[in-house]
Amino acid sequence: MSSTEDLDYPQVILQYNSGFLVSKVMFTACELGVFDLLLEAGEPLSSDAIAAHLGTSTTGMERLLDACVGLKLLAVELTQEGALYRNTEISNIYLTKSSPKSQYHIMMYYSSTVYLCWHYLADAVREGRNQYERAFGISSQDPFAAMYRSEEEMLKFMAGQNSVWSICGRDVLAAFDLSPFRQIYDLGGGGGALAQECVSLYPNSTVTIYDLPKVVQVAKEQFIPPEEHRIAFYEGDFFNDSIPEAELYILSKILHDWDDDKCRQLLAKVHKACKPGGGVLLVESLLNEDKSGPLETQLYSMNMLVQTEGKERTAAEYSKLLGAAGFGEIQVKRTGKLYDAVLGRK
Repeated sequence: MSSTEDLDYPQVILQYNSGFLVSKVMFTACELGVFDLLLEAGEPLSSDAIAAHLGTSTTGMERLLDACVGLKLLAVELTQEGALYRNTEISNIYLTKSSPKSQYHIMMYYSSTVYLCWHYLADAVREGRNQYERAFGISSQDPFAAMYRSEEEMLKFMAGQNSVWSICGRDVLAAFDLSPFRQIYDLGGGGGALAQECVSLYPNSTVTIYDLPKVVQVAKEQFIPPEEHRIAFYEGDFFNDSIPEAELYILSKILHDWDDDKCRQLLAKVHKACKPGGGVLLVESLLNEDKSGPLETQLYSMNMLVQTEGKERTAAEYSKLLGAAGFGEIQVKRTGKLYDAVLGRK
């Protein structure tokens, strides 16, 4: 960071300064349908053709396309007829809606919701609490009432989480051999992408998605095919309602939403409900023990500040929470990707 080159000309500082511009270019190209159009076209297109198809200005679209070329999200070929644009392979896989690994929905959630909350990051740091009130004019007392403030917003959040599990789900579920656990509950399982990965990886297991009634309804209607009999549903609020007995409980990106007291309260309920010999699998983005990184996890922890009551934690911090609830034989597996796995046994 402080090499002579950086001190003479602060390249890295300038990159950080324009970091949000990079995000917005990618979000905007996704939102306007640039990558979808180029995939469907099956051939390179001119900026005029893309602008005409998508109903935008030609000058604005040309600049957006050129910025996407700079980000290596598009490639350009200069011909006698002018510049022709096409998707790069990474954009076809991750930025088109039709791809099974599409990250489109999580990007739209970041662009329309997370981005607005981050406008008030300084307020969040000053006050130590989420910023829904300033960003959207709604109470910040219950983070999930705020996140699910409309059916459209809830659907956006659920689809976004499903996007994440399409690229990270298999790694966290394969971190440990979960085949001995036949009866699994996915607490706060949302749109069910992780549950679907789980029954795909462990076909002899059944997974019950436990979530709020309105979330379960949307998951049934829009995300889980009715012919998938290995996935069941249970409506409830895991803080206030009972948790049924099971062999394994999956808590994926749940504990990071809450403070230590709420985490202890939930894990104690899970331990009480868990069959002897059963366990709990935490799926979270783990900080290094000295909290020096990874950068993505440090940024997620800032996001927990502006959007929830929680934070990202180290493996030792999660192990301590599990131990306090009565779980033992705690194992940690880092996947090398965004999310890691922690397994505790009863």
